[in-house]
Amino acid sequence: MPHLAAACGESRRARGPAVTVIEHDFGIEQRQVERRFRTLLSLDALHDANVRANPIPYLERASERIYQLEKALFEALQAATASADDNGGTISIGEAEHRRLLQCRDIVARAYAQLVADRPET
Repeated sequence: MPHLAAACGESRRARGPAVTVIEHDFGIEQRQVERRFRTLLSLDALHDANVRANPIPYLERASERIYQLEKALFEALQAATASADDNGGTISIGEAEHRRLLQCRDIVARAYAQLVADRPET
């Protein structure tokens, strides 16, 4: 009885050398970084080439945006921890709303503390 492989038309000889695959990303990793940066700055796809060619104005824009966020965080913390004015009237809020406001204040305080802790010593 003939061998099954021979019956199917295959020979018994060894196959050729194994094929190796060389992986190359063709710069996709760098493009993903540039796309993430562009997305964080709320820019459209038309800015990809400009970000790659001249990143300085975009870094300045990012720096300004970070400054504005830090400023807003500082102002939110100041408003949340300001002493109560005795001349104002009294308002009533529900217990759940009070807990939510306290939680928001704690979140802002922790975020600001983390921001200050991450600053390099000068």
